[in-house]
Amino acid sequence: MPEEELRYDRMVERALRGVVHDALNLVASRGLPGDHHFYITFATTFPGVEIPRFLLDRYPREMTIVLQYQFFGLDVSREEFAVTLSFGGKHERLRIPLAAVTTFADPSVNFALQFQTVEDAGDDLLDETDLAAFPTPEADADNDPDGPPPPADPAGPTTGGAGGAGDKVVTLDNFRKK
Repeated sequence: MPEEELRYDRMVERALRGVVHDALNLVASRGLPGDHHFYITFATTFPGVEIPRFLLDRYPREMTIVLQYQFFGLDVSREEFAVTLSFGGKHERLRIPLAAVTTFADPSVNFALQFQTVEDAGDDLLDETDLAAFPTPEADADNDPDGPPPPADPAGPTTGGAGGAGDKVVTLDNFRKK
């Protein structure tokens, strides 16, 4: 069988993870608009994930966080994001590679994306070249017609499913080789 030249599965995966990157980046710079909030599920043992030991013990495979009311210091890079959340009244910093994200949902607009992690996919769907290709926002706050960004709304952690956002889930398995 000839080697594929066009890896559409990788292109789609990269593009959809770019949506997650862009949404987080906008929230980091402008705050959450309106009723928007994010459920983000990630693989807790994925390389590069940094979470407190007690969370890893409680969620040995996957964990879902919610960015809505009490989150602080959201920082987004091309490869990962970091955020401070409150657990039992104590602030904890989490660092999560974008490639570790398995589900991203915004229930306020009934939108969700579902991914396989690189480990699950078994064929390095996202490598460093793919991650470096995430777009960087070109928006400059000084040129924003809506004025300066509002302060970020804090949001708190939640564990469990993303509930209520399931009817617009884009599953990448439809695009993968069988």
